[in-house]
Amino acid sequence: MSDGERDILFMRLALEQAETALKAGEFPVGCVITDGAAVVASGFRKTSRGITPNELDHAEIAALKDLYENRPEAMKRPLCLYATLEPCLMCFGAVLISGIHRIVYAFEDVMGGGTSCSRESLPPLYRSADLTVIPHVCRDESAQLMRAFFSNPENSYLRGTLFAAYAMGDQDNCLS
Repeated sequence: MSDGERDILFMRLALEQAETALKAGEFPVGCVITDGAAVVASGFRKTSRGITPNELDHAEIAALKDLYENRPEAMKRPLCLYATLEPCLMCFGAVLISGIHRIVYAFEDVMGGGTSCSRESLPPLYRSADLTVIPHVCRDESAQLMRAFFSNPENSYLRGTLFAAYAMGDQDNCLS
């Protein structure tokens, strides 16, 4: 199996996590962490509903917690994180500290994505010489989940933001 085929296979599993979040009324982001052959951890976005959403329960953080709590032995192998949305700065920092060697994401986060940060200018703890970032794997499928979320009037999370406009294809209201 080629790297591209493997990326699609694992991203589809991350998309299943995102669909679980969407069905629960949560922001549709899913994540799986693999050792190249199998999923070793997974998670999806939680607590994005309500008046004061919890900004700590991101899919990547949930997957990292799953990894540390249930599969710590996997940390000895090179790991790849698959996320249906580009990791934000918080998640990107956690991924870097965790020693993940590869990030694959589906949909770009035009409002808060962290993967395009210059790692050379970050403090030493956050520099990872062998990190690879692969964008836009199964992008359309992730975008469909975002549009489904923002199309539901009951979902208020990030409504009215640059990200919501971008996800809905409203390029006139987005920064270039």
